[in-house]
Amino acid sequence: MLILSLAPQPANAVDEISTKKLRDAVTVAGILGHERVLQRIATQNGGTRASGTPGFAASAAYVTSVLKQSGYKVTEQKFTFPFYRELTPAQLTRVAPAGPAYATVTYDYSASGDVTGQVVPALNNVLPPTATPSSTAGCAAGDFAPASATAPQIALIQRGGCDFAVKAANAAAAGYDAAIIFNEGQVGRTELFQGTLGGPGAIPVVGLSFADGSALAAEAAAGPVTLRVQTSTEVNLNASTSNIIADSPGGNADKVLVVGAHLDSVVAGPGINDNGSGTAQNLEIAVQLAKLKIKPRQKVRFAFWGAEESGLLGSEHYVATLSDTDLTKIFANLNFDMTGSPNYVRFVYDGDGSATGASGPYGSDQIEGLFTKYFANQGLATDPTAFDGRSDYGPFIEAGIPAGGLFSGAEGEKTPEQAAVYGGVAGAPYDSCYHQACDDINNLNPKALSELGDGAAHAVLTLALTKTGFYPDGSLRAAARAAAPKLPYRGDHLVR
Repeated sequence: MLILSLAPQPANAVDEISTKKLRDAVTVAGILGHERVLQRIATQNGGTRASGTPGFAASAAYVTSVLKQSGYKVTEQKFTFPFYRELTPAQLTRVAPAGPAYATVTYDYSASGDVTGQVVPALNNVLPPTATPSSTAGCAAGDFAPASATAPQIALIQRGGCDFAVKAANAAAAGYDAAIIFNEGQVGRTELFQGTLGGPGAIPVVGLSFADGSALAAEAAAGPVTLRVQTSTEVNLNASTSNIIADSPGGNADKVLVVGAHLDSVVAGPGINDNGSGTAQNLEIAVQLAKLKIKPRQKVRFAFWGAEESGLLGSEHYVATLSDTDLTKIFANLNFDMTGSPNYVRFVYDGDGSATGASGPYGSDQIEGLFTKYFANQGLATDPTAFDGRSDYGPFIEAGIPAGGLFSGAEGEKTPEQAAVYGGVAGAPYDSCYHQACDDINNLNPKALSELGDGAAHAVLTLALTKTGFYPDGSLRAAARAAAPKLPYRGDHLVR
């Protein structure tokens, strides 16, 4: 669905603000200047800027230095987290009856192990699958037959109903030595995918596609099947990282706009698009706001999150440690995660849920409208993207804080309809170097940086200066702490 024009705005929409001076000041050259520093940091630190590594520490030091020089009050919020990386790819091979190896992946935070054992399907796998997701396989302790006390066994569990961590923990508690989780089987839920346990697991956990998993379940029901599961991972339960938080010197401290981007890369690469692009863009917006001596009406808080690639842990830590009083002072969160994808689309988070069915808290619709109206006025199309938990807005919307932002695309493939509007290559990923070593300084589209950078600057300044608010009485206050919606992602990988 393409949004070419903006639907009528609510009567209490935020003010129209002239943002041209800031947009003119936030240039691609300025953004790329920061990106080159991040690339050099990665190059000097083993090709990565991942949280828990020297590359992240150097990135945090650079961001801190730039912000302090621009007059911001900067604090470093340190925290520990479970650092995880895969040392070698998972292997899932047939032992008896003999056959070819399966295409598989290691689930994040899987234990290391080498297990050869009989495959035992969970008792409540739903095969064939229903038309809509209904499986709760492995979500309760009673979903597994007790494992053998003398021989290794491998649990085979269908996706659905609860977090993967729950399924894996129940399998381990039932005595299984490894677990295989296969996709559920409905449209959109058939392929092999990489999930996360969210924290250290007790047993090796790998994945299968629905076709492979359901065929294996049928074979195991008919007679003994023995597989070998091999995983090699590293987990450090007490790795250290931090969030860098920078407050504007002016603005009402009772009305805070949090402008966020994650600072860390994946272990496998330098992360110059993911998320050096959002980091460099936000850093340049902060620098130019200060240089232009703009006095915000609201307090503007630039946040550079750590450990996003480990499951939004930095932003989650920040929101969780806010007092109830401080939480009510945050009226909105803007999130920018990947704004320079080579085969880009101008994605706007679907605040009202009209395109994706999952809306953000009240006010998110107006943030979406702020972006789509701006781009429409520039003669530029936008596409909606879902609030599904894949970036650092997640903890904010879970706390009832309105959120929005821009995204240029990751591993998904550009559609022919999008290629007709935005150019680029249909059928190719938005970023073919996503989460790879080639996500370097050459993996950026300057046009995307320019267009999304201007849109970001427009939204930041508009919300920093607006005299009116999201609510019918014109106020700009966040809702009370809300019950958390269950998002399917926690960062990059699925949790359920």
